[in-house]
Amino acid sequence: MTLHEFKSELTNWKLTRYKAINFALGISALLIYEFIGRRVYRPYIYSNKINDFHIADTLGNTFGTLPTIFFLIAILSNDTIKGNYLLKLGTFSVIVFELAHPLLGKPIDIWDIIATIITGFISYLIYNSIFKAAAKVNKTNP
Repeated sequence: MTLHEFKSELTNWKLTRYKAINFALGISALLIYEFIGRRVYRPYIYSNKINDFHIADTLGNTFGTLPTIFFLIAILSNDTIKGNYLLKLGTFSVIVFELAHPLLGKPIDIWDIIATIITGFISYLIYNSIFKAAAKVNKTNP
């Protein structure tokens, strides 16, 4: 994506079905984290000392990466090719942010990096399954 394409996308931005679906995916992940993960799941796991293989520890990163990716796609993309590029860029950006934690006085959390990579892969599968199915429907219904 060039700087000109970026500027053009922002100046000619309009809400489409494609963008609405991406916003909905991002908002859904954010709401799941806020209302279920943060308020119910994480306190339950910690108070009962359950080993959930670091899922409670990485919920914020997992359900924070999903909205980051899908909001980025919804704002800056009109097609699935750019969307796939932004999906990879969003995942990479969150990993770089995690690696920059020592600059903020925090340790690097390897579990958050692993969760981000897994979330990026899951996001890729979700995104492509939704929009490849939509592309097939559009091709059969001219």
